[in-house]
Amino acid sequence: MRSEIIKILLENKDEFVSGEYISEKLGITRSAVSKHIKNIKNQGYNIESITKKGHKIIGCPDLLSTAVIEHDLNTKFIGKEVIHFDTIGSTNDYAKKSATDFIDGTIVVSEEQTSGRGRRGKEWHSIKGDGIWVSIILKPDIYPHNAPFITQIAGASIVKALGNLKIDASIKWPNDIIVNNKKVSGILTELGAEIDKINYIVVGIGMNVKTIDFPDEIQSVATSILKEGYSVKRIDILKNILEEFEKLYLNYIQENDKSNCIMICKERSAILGKNIYIINGDKRRKVKCIDINEEGNLVIINENNDIEELISGEVSIRGEHNYV
Repeated sequence: MRSEIIKILLENKDEFVSGEYISEKLGITRSAVSKHIKNIKNQGYNIESITKKGHKIIGCPDLLSTAVIEHDLNTKFIGKEVIHFDTIGSTNDYAKKSATDFIDGTIVVSEEQTSGRGRRGKEWHSIKGDGIWVSIILKPDIYPHNAPFITQIAGASIVKALGNLKIDASIKWPNDIIVNNKKVSGILTELGAEIDKINYIVVGIGMNVKTIDFPDEIQSVATSILKEGYSVKRIDILKNILEEFEKLYLNYIQENDKSNCIMICKERSAILGKNIYIINGDKRRKVKCIDINEEGNLVIINENNDIEELISGEVSIRGEHNYV
């Protein structure tokens, strides 16, 4: 109910909305409206309330609430249904378990994750209110072997979104987002599928936005948007990501067009032209990255000067001297 009241106030943000109007709109008493307004103010929303005029929203805290996400979101279907949690184990786990219950494009977002994870089961450091922890539920009509490219769409959309907000970011192929040579965001794409049919794809995005202090074991490789000198609201980052993701995703699904995504991945690559280490299990070999081809595969020159293609999801990579 609070979310619905916030939604009404945001839809009429330049004027006062009477308690009577809200009560009639939502089918609740005016006394209940007053109690909800008080609780909404306690959450940090700046609401001006004047007797006989009503309530007007002046400003919103940096919360990823359903009403704030949906307000003025310029998408056709991504984020039109929002499942919001204050805290959760993992947005990806919840999205996978509940994917059949939700429409295409539903997002699951939480202020905190207690069991966040990245690729290969690695723990993701999640602090309440400090980052973006979101999963997008997709139901595309494509074959399962085409699903890995969705990760690169997510990566391209994140760096494009951050660029819109004047944040200089790059991609460590295929699923890490880098700012000043440290990881600020990661992507975990998981799917439920049959041999020739995808039931759902869940794209999980974790981003450190406000975190300043990191555990000792990751502080040399991890950073946040704020720690690198950018003061940006989480809601602005999330909305930009969702909008940019939808554009690239629809190009791929409807037109089979990967070109814009590949162009962004090349232009914003953190590894093209560099020597890197490819890590596959216990094996580690040094190669040079020379291209990302039209399929989104990483093209390398190996130790024998032979050209190889690496498929997303098959290996991990690490920079020759640092993280990238």
